Amino acid sequence: MKPYYEPLVYHVSSEEEGFILKTILQNRMHLSRKLLSRLKLTEQGITVNGERQYISVRVHEGDVIEVRMLQEESEDILPQDLPISILYEDEHLLVLNKAAGMIVHPTHGHYVNTLANGVVYYWQQKGQSFRFRPIHRLDQETSGTLAVAKNPFVHQQVSEQMQAHQVKKEYIALVYGVMEEEEGTVNEPIDRDPEQPHIRIVTETGYPAVTHYKVERRFKEATMVRLRLETGRTHQIRVHMKHLGHPLLGDKMYKLSEVKEAEEAASEPSQVYGLDRHALHACMLGFIHPSTKQWIEFHAPIPEDMEQCIRLLHDLT
Repeated sequence: MKPYYEPLVYHVSSEEEGFILKTILQNRMHLSRKLLSRLKLTEQGITVNGERQYISVRVHEGDVIEVRMLQEESEDILPQDLPISILYEDEHLLVLNKAAGMIVHPTHGHYVNTLANGVVYYWQQKGQSFRFRPIHRLDQETSGTLAVAKNPFVHQQVSEQMQAHQVKKEYIALVYGVMEEEEGTVNEPIDRDPEQPHIRIVTETGYPAVTHYKVERRFKEATMVRLRLETGRTHQIRVHMKHLGHPLLGDKMYKLSEVKEAEEAASEPSQVYGLDRHALHACMLGFIHPSTKQWIEFHAPIPEDMEQCIRLLHDLT
């Protein structure tokens, strides 16, 4: 039998005297229906005062409800000794500063050298067993903050915050051209390009997408902007900034035709202002901790390759 994670504990108050257990589990402990169904099939998954109970029973003031989830592991992910940068860790969460160029999760054709491989190895070396559950994703070339849940309850809780637009995500980007407006909002729907399904475009029939931006610094040929997402569409920042006429520096997929022609004519077309990737960094991530119910924020400093690019842009100004 696999061991359990640390239990979620809830003490029934006087105001909750006589409540149905299911009501407490769903409305007070905020367990999803899917997770509740799994727990009902688990021995000692749901107990009241140490005894397994049906969720239809009534609870009383002072009762101690405990929810236990079986420990999981990512059996399909090969552990690898890879460098990972940890911003924060507790028994519920692991927050990382992902390096640019690293894929988050193994995919077809990329089974090794991903962030998941490194994290699973890290846990293994600590004698721990968790399933790799990233709460959100970052593109391969995007660096910065990324949160991983250590159990399905935490994943569910933060995912619901994301759906309710309660998670705060901020990015720093370097874009082509000098942006005139100090700040603004792009509210344009996004969907796949019907002719190139791996590319996203702004289209009236797309899914809602909202990006807020604020100019941080202007250079002669580029602008540094801070961006905040309300939605999390694939390639959202990259698509919206191109839509504004200011695509990200180094973005090989989303660029203006004149930029593409200039790069092709350059002596070193593979690099743009010293960058060999698009200039996007997830600098801040904030949400309510599922266990403590307190607001937490994580900050990742701008990586060296973007700092070098900023210095070069400054020297050209």
